[in-house]
Amino acid sequence: MAAEGEYESILCVKPDVHVYRIPPRASNRAYRAADWKLDAPDWSGRMRITAKGKVAYIKLEDKISGELFAQAPVEEYPGVTVETVSDSSRYFVLRIQDDNGRSAFIGVGFGDRGDAFDFNVSLQDHFKWVKQEIELCKSSQLGDSGPKLDLGFKEGQTITLNIGQGRKRDKPRPLSSGGFGLLPPPPGGKIAPPPSSGSSNHNIVPQTGDTATGCLLELDSSNCNTVVQSNPGSDVWGDFSAPASSGPTPSQPQNSPDWIQF
Repeated sequence: MAAEGEYESILCVKPDVHVYRIPPRASNRAYRAADWKLDAPDWSGRMRITAKGKVAYIKLEDKISGELFAQAPVEEYPGVTVETVSDSSRYFVLRIQDDNGRSAFIGVGFGDRGDAFDFNVSLQDHFKWVKQEIELCKSSQLGDSGPKLDLGFKEGQTITLNIGQGRKRDKPRPLSSGGFGLLPPPPGGKIAPPPSSGSSNHNIVPQTGDTATGCLLELDSSNCNTVVQSNPGSDVWGDFSAPASSGPTPSQPQNSPDWIQF
C-alpha cells in the first residue's frame, strides 16, 4: 500500500463510465461483456485514476457531488484487479475494495473506445514508471554493496609526467619547379653585383711569379692602362694596336724593354 506522507497525483479523468453487475464466473474462461445487461447499467458516473506512491487507485465518483461510489486499489497491471473481457475493448472487470477489506467484482464500460484506450494507457504508464524506480533502487543498492575501485596513491608511490619532450618532425624543404631543393645562402655572405658594362676606366695589374705571366682581364674602348710584370728577358706579349680613342697615347720609357705600348 501507499506510504503515509506521499502526495496523490491524478493520472486520468473520464466523465462518463457505466457500472454493471456481473454474474460469478463458473470456470476459468475469460469474462464476456455480452453476458451483462449493457442496455441497463446499474450505475453511471465519472472515473478518476490517481496514484499515491507506487499504488494506483481507480475511483468511481458521482458526476455532480463527487461522492465516492467505489474504489479499486491497483498494485500491479495487468493483474487480478483489472481484467479485460474477451469480446470487447470497451469493457473491463474491476475488483473493488472497501475500508474494511471486503472486495467484489464489477463490470465497467465506456461509451467511446478512445476513453477505454486512455484508461488502459494511464495504468500502463504508471506501472512502467514503478518498474523503472524498482530497477534504479536495485542498481543503487548493488553499487553500494559492491567493491569500490581504489584510485588513490599508495605509500611511496610516485608518478612521472613527460611534458614537451615529443619527437620533432623534420619540416620538408620546399622544392623548385625542377624537383631539386634550393640551397640556402651562406650565413652573413653578400653576393657581389655583376660588373657594369658602362665603366669608362679599368686599371688591371696582374701579378706573376717567377715562371708565370699575368693576363689581361678586361679592356675598355675608352681608356685602358695595363701594367704587366714579368721576368727580365721574357717577352711573351706581342704588339697590340692602340684602340681607337681621341686621347693621346702615354709615352713609355725608352730604356725599358719590358713595357709594352698600347
